[in-house]
Amino acid sequence: MKRRLFLKYYFGTAVIVILSLGIMLGLLAISFNRHMSAEKHRELQKASDSVARFCSDPGNSIEGDLRRSAYFVMSSNVQMLDCEIYVTDKNGAVTVCSCKEWGENGICEHIGTSFDADVLKSAASGKEEFSTVGVFKAPRYIAATAIKSGVETTGYVLSSASSESIKSLFTDSLKIYALCAVVPLALMFAALYIMTYRMSKPLKLMSEAAHAMARGDFSKRIPVTSDDEIGELAASFNKMTNSLARLEETRKNFVANVSHEMRTPMTTIGGFIDGIIDGTIEPEKQDHYLNIVSQEVKRLSRMIQSMLSLSRLESSEFVLKTADFDLREQILEVVIGQEQRIEEKNIEIAGLDALPSVVVCADKDLIYQAIYNLLDNAIKFVDVGGTVSFTLGVDSAGAKFSITNSGAGIPRADLPYIFDRFYKLDKSRAANKNSMGLGLYIVKTIIKHHGGTVSVSSKENEFTRFEFVLPLGK
Repeated sequence: MKRRLFLKYYFGTAVIVILSLGIMLGLLAISFNRHMSAEKHRELQKASDSVARFCSDPGNSIEGDLRRSAYFVMSSNVQMLDCEIYVTDKNGAVTVCSCKEWGENGICEHIGTSFDADVLKSAASGKEEFSTVGVFKAPRYIAATAIKSGVETTGYVLSSASSESIKSLFTDSLKIYALCAVVPLALMFAALYIMTYRMSKPLKLMSEAAHAMARGDFSKRIPVTSDDEIGELAASFNKMTNSLARLEETRKNFVANVSHEMRTPMTTIGGFIDGIIDGTIEPEKQDHYLNIVSQEVKRLSRMIQSMLSLSRLESSEFVLKTADFDLREQILEVVIGQEQRIEEKNIEIAGLDALPSVVVCADKDLIYQAIYNLLDNAIKFVDVGGTVSFTLGVDSAGAKFSITNSGAGIPRADLPYIFDRFYKLDKSRAANKNSMGLGLYIVKTIIKHHGGTVSVSSKENEFTRFEFVLPLGK
């Protein structure tokens, strides 16, 4: 993976964070500018209104010495708001200015200059203006109020303020915002680095473990450090690795077992046949050795039949040949066929005479094989003089059959794998039992094809019980 996922996730998230902060800052700037502009306009409008009220008072006039009084009213607002105020006639020509020069001499550079009457009317109507009209060389905030004499407009009061103060305030606020954001951003990126590393590390380990498995090394496991989706994935990966390791071990055991199982009877058969042909075996002993050859041939036939059955069951073209039949009769048929082996081990059969007739809908030949495999397994591992018991009944799930044998039982650690393909409990004893570890796997596959269930329970040194459930017939 070469940390590509880590870098992609980390830098991708960092870009998203930076873009989000940039967008947020842009929206903040727009909102800040609108708010401060509106606030500045309200302040200028109040100043214009106060001067206009003074000038509109019937007891006052902007003519003669009373202009001085208007100047003092304008000056008080200028000092408070840091602005400029002008009184114009109705055509926009400046007649009174709030600047210091006018206050000292009664005249200044602004006297005689004019503001656009349309701008004055627009500002006087309450509209926010930002203009370079008249004496202004740079855009400024403008607010105006009409001076009334009755209903007639005799002039205007114009208040103006520079936008530089707001820009300066915004710049200072931006600097403070940036300085305050440095530490949280540094902490956030550090936390993001740690979080991204912790999230990507299990995936990197999984990639390394997958490459190791491709080389045949199933020893690597992923540490489960959390209970979230990544932790669940790591746990599932470990389970998969365990299953693959077990399957690989089973495969190796299967190859070894098949090689051993095939080699032993073939060696025996070849040796005895050669001995009979070349006369090494005396004629009076040939029948004895031919019986051994016959048993070995049957043993080979059983092994090949098991593998053929498994191949047929796992074929995608396999189709069940279902029919209704009495399961009790088939159980009896299987048990009678094993009578000789039962007598050889002096096994007590229990519950057989109490089995009820239960009709099931299934493939008769396959169910025969499933019952045979379970009975064969019970006879192999029951203790000499022990008991094999049967039960058969019906419940809401269907027909339920169980077979129980006394004996050593199955260790708890082996129970989860007992139905696995090629699985054997005791490798040293299994070879002597003519087993390839396919019997129970075939049983599970057969019952699964019928839509039923099969289970096992055991208590060491007491019993082992296998049970399956099949759908009922009509």
